[in-house]
Amino acid sequence: MADMLAGKVALVSGIGPGLGIEIARLYAREGADIVMGARRTEVMEPLAAEIEAMGRRTVWQSTDITDPAQCQALADAAVEKLGRLDVCVNNAFNDGFPVVNVENADMDRWRNVFDVNFFGSLTMTRACIPALRDSGAGRVIFINTMSIRIRQAGWGAYSSSKAALENITKILAKELGPDGIRVNSVLPGYIFADAVRNFLQGQADARGVDYQVVYDETAGETALKYLPDAAEIAGAALFLASDLSLPITGASLDVNAGHWIGGA
Repeated sequence: MADMLAGKVALVSGIGPGLGIEIARLYAREGADIVMGARRTEVMEPLAAEIEAMGRRTVWQSTDITDPAQCQALADAAVEKLGRLDVCVNNAFNDGFPVVNVENADMDRWRNVFDVNFFGSLTMTRACIPALRDSGAGRVIFINTMSIRIRQAGWGAYSSSKAALENITKILAKELGPDGIRVNSVLPGYIFADAVRNFLQGQADARGVDYQVVYDETAGETALKYLPDAAEIAGAALFLASDLSLPITGASLDVNAGHWIGGA
């Protein structure tokens, strides 16, 4: 791969340790200038320096995606400072912790999860649509989850908010298709990074077994018997942002080593 996004400007929300950083890095390596938004700036500042060292331009600012004015300000900054906007990647999310059954759930907590995962992603997308339309071949990419395929007790808020996101992917694809805007979702499973390592280690400690036992059990639930890392997931987001995916819209791409299929 080389310069798959040359001349493009991509906005990535939810820049933090993990997938958001890897998407921004990969897009920059493939020729895109990068617009970054997150509530905290301590990750964005060094990442911007890294991307600019590649010869790319960056715009970054503190952004709460539940605030329409802040979303609009980020989208406007992309056009004002970089001249255009071609790709909007909605990566910000609320994980819905603590896990609790519906009967005992705090509905205000549910609303908070929906505010970020569904309404926040939709708010950011709406702010970007005019510029994406002007691009002539804009892309909207939602980072979703395999939790919409595998339903688990206690995960109602997170899974339901992401299921709504999958549905709006298809609706937006229909609505924006005449403008040349493709709208797709990426569905990761466990992303093998520090948070997942710590989660697996906690399970191992609680059971009094070795970490590798728990990893092997979890990876064994996938068809490919391993847990992909953030850089691998980012590759799917690159594909959907590139001209290789021109005929694809309204799709939900499972990028989880076949976890949702099952490993048996």
